[in-house]
Amino acid sequence: MSEQPFLPRFSDPRDVDEFVEKLEAYERGELSPEAFRAFRLTRGVYGQRQPEAQMLRVKFPYGIVGKEQLDALADVAETHSRGFAHVTTRQNVQLHFVKMSEAEAAMRRFDAAGVTIREACGNSVRTVTACERAAVCGDSAFDVSPYAEGLTRYFLRHPLAATLPRKFKIAFSGCESDCAFAAIHDLGFIARARAEDGAPGFKVVVAGGLSTMPTSAMVLEEFVLAPEIARVGEAILRIFDRLGNRENRHRARLKYVRKKLGDEGLRAEYAKVRAEVDAEAKAELKLPADPPRTPAPPVAWQGALPEGYLQWRASAVIEQRQDGYAGVYVRLLLGDLDVLQFRALGPILEKFGDGSGRFTIDQNVFIPFVDKRSLPALFVALSEIGLGRSGAKTVKDVTSCPGAETCNLAVTASRRLAGAISARLEEADVQALIEGDTGTTSIKVSGCPNSCGQHHVAAIGFHGAARKEGGATYPMYQLHLGGGVDASGATFGRQVVKLLARRAPEAVVKLLALFREARVEGETPSAFFARVEPKRVTEALGELLGPAGPEDVADLGETQGFVVAVGAGECAA
Repeated sequence: MSEQPFLPRFSDPRDVDEFVEKLEAYERGELSPEAFRAFRLTRGVYGQRQPEAQMLRVKFPYGIVGKEQLDALADVAETHSRGFAHVTTRQNVQLHFVKMSEAEAAMRRFDAAGVTIREACGNSVRTVTACERAAVCGDSAFDVSPYAEGLTRYFLRHPLAATLPRKFKIAFSGCESDCAFAAIHDLGFIARARAEDGAPGFKVVVAGGLSTMPTSAMVLEEFVLAPEIARVGEAILRIFDRLGNRENRHRARLKYVRKKLGDEGLRAEYAKVRAEVDAEAKAELKLPADPPRTPAPPVAWQGALPEGYLQWRASAVIEQRQDGYAGVYVRLLLGDLDVLQFRALGPILEKFGDGSGRFTIDQNVFIPFVDKRSLPALFVALSEIGLGRSGAKTVKDVTSCPGAETCNLAVTASRRLAGAISARLEEADVQALIEGDTGTTSIKVSGCPNSCGQHHVAAIGFHGAARKEGGATYPMYQLHLGGGVDASGATFGRQVVKLLARRAPEAVVKLLALFREARVEGETPSAFFARVEPKRVTEALGELLGPAGPEDVADLGETQGFVVAVGAGECAA
């Protein structure tokens, strides 16, 4: 078994003390509901669709997690939530149906494991995300993890971090392919080495985002030396704080500042504020100590390979740049882990890796530093807890936001659609269509247009909608085709047609068949769906676009008629 690696502590018990003080003041009537809501959001406590129920969003900067943190998640999920938790596209974990009266106990348990929920929601600097394989990928310029942690610590509890016009998101990619999606963030760093001497640095992109006005980030700096990134971040944060729209929160993200100033105007403002920051010489990046990497010794496997192992290995395992080691993806259905899986996964990280794991932006878990000789035994260990499924990072691995199960803004039950698509793609008659898929076909689902499921940047994306017809309201999905993120930035899928919710899984099958039939040699699904004529798509969907039947009046997983129950969301509160 490996030594327990150094895992960073981000929590502070004083944060919990302050939450309790504010909650008690609110309960005594000394703090208005609006003021308490603004405060609790910056402390990671988010209202649900269900009255009296809260969602806790737990921060895992750049996805880092170990046994101690997984045990804390298990304890809180079991004692205060519903027995499972949900990994998000920002490498966070969300726990739903938590009572406000139990929030302190949950926070104390997380604090004991070094985990914070501070600035996980609200108008704050959110969790800093990063490519989960930057430490091990042969294509990465260098490991961005220390820089993601350093910037996390710089902004955590920063004077401006929780008083912004709107949320502010940061991402780090380890190579030019931008696998952490820096292009859809307020501030993105893409690792590169300086040509003349190999010094580590970053391409800086700013003012990207999704929601109802998807925008690909602009290039602010082609190269800055790595130690300068806190100054870059400080300057951009000050610009956002000063110029962000505080009157209309729906037009308050940094991309709207960019729209107002123009690209050159934003660059000029940055130059001015950056000079101010440089003159102060206070915004300095402090890098963490290098964590010990002591991978576990190999766990030998004797005899025939386990059934299903080769299929799992084809999608789950990547070669590391470190000789003899592999990185392993653990595919989570809908991003969920239950209590038993949380508790079992920690010892697996220690027995087979270096004790650390990463939550990923596609809602999975990544285990680095697995001795290749241990892979069969790891597969068996994962299978025993229901996590040995194949198809990680393939078309079967569908991303989804929580949707109408818990979110006030959602129109449809996006999780159910994602689950139904995944199940349909497991059926025998579809296998010929998806054979050879190596992660090039992404499917993402959101319950509303706001793109928490990132449907805009999927080869095949869906967002929830509704249609009234003949006195009935039908759950629908808007189909988006041809989105993605690569070295050139973000491309947003075209809106092609709306589908009845129950027909969307079969529509995916027909779209995959169309791709197989009409693609050109070497063409990716995103490229194909970006160019294919909408008329060709509607022809391929055929009868799925026909009139609604009696069964179509209910959303997936429901038997009753569909009701749009969109409430007041807290994303812009």
